[in-house]
Amino acid sequence: MTQGDDDLDSLVRKRIRALRVAQGWSLEELATRANVSQSTLSRIENGQRRLALDQLVTLARALDTSLDQLVETASDDVVSNPTIDRARGQMRWPIKAEPGMTVVRQRMTNPPPDQPARMRAHPGREWLVVLSGTAVLLLGNRRLRIETNQAAEFPTMLPHAIGAEGGPCEILGIFDRDARRGHQRGEDTGKVSP
Repeated sequence: MTQGDDDLDSLVRKRIRALRVAQGWSLEELATRANVSQSTLSRIENGQRRLALDQLVTLARALDTSLDQLVETASDDVVSNPTIDRARGQMRWPIKAEPGMTVVRQRMTNPPPDQPARMRAHPGREWLVVLSGTAVLLLGNRRLRIETNQAAEFPTMLPHAIGAEGGPCEILGIFDRDARRGHQRGEDTGKVSP
């Protein structure tokens, strides 16, 4: 076994223990959920038992994670710099672990459109949080006020638009691939466009 293999083995064992502790589970609780003995789980966590693929799959399921996430190696490119779009007053960051997902920070000064025809619907999901000020989210037939530190998550197949209320607001939005594409096609709608 190489040094890299030893490092991965140790990392996986630490992850199993950390995920178990984060759930507030004892060795016995995780062992029961994973259908392994408590002593086997203890030896896996402590490096006294070989890591077997079938047990890793079972443990990953019991810990509500995937095998890929359980054995993922650390990446050197942890820090991400934004792409700045000065014309729209936006910063964008791609989410490296989820290609196609984008994080957008935008300052909004205009209210949402007053005409329902200017609202758009498209495939995807969005999540946004108001960093400062108050935003108004038009979502279908609803008008929702979202204040500082409040968040909204919704399927973008509902007609939607967003704007500021009572002065500027700043939002941070997360868009899946489909939502990002839909916004890029409808940039004149008073919505965040990733």
